[in-house]
Amino acid sequence: MAAVLSAVQKPLPIDLPYKPLLKEPLPAGRPREWYIMHNRRLKAMRLAIALLDSGTLRAEQANNRKIRATAELVGVRPPSDITCHMVRALMRYSR
Repeated sequence: MAAVLSAVQKPLPIDLPYKPLLKEPLPAGRPREWYIMHNRRLKAMRLAIALLDSGTLRAEQANNRKIRATAELVGVRPPSDITCHMVRALMRYSR
């Protein structure tokens, strides 16, 4: 029993601060629509993660106004209606 208590009371190691990965150029030769959709997916993913971190756990709770307010907090440009739809789809898919 004492061994269990001592294991619980040990402090957990803290990861190093978040460091973004180095950006690499996108592959050349794709149609313009591919690049637009790629960037839209990345933005939707960032927003979905930010919403989940802020406590919005269900897609039904994330209306366009809330998603755009989160985008302002995160520091990205306001998303379009299509991107807001993608954010909700990602939140649904993660469940």
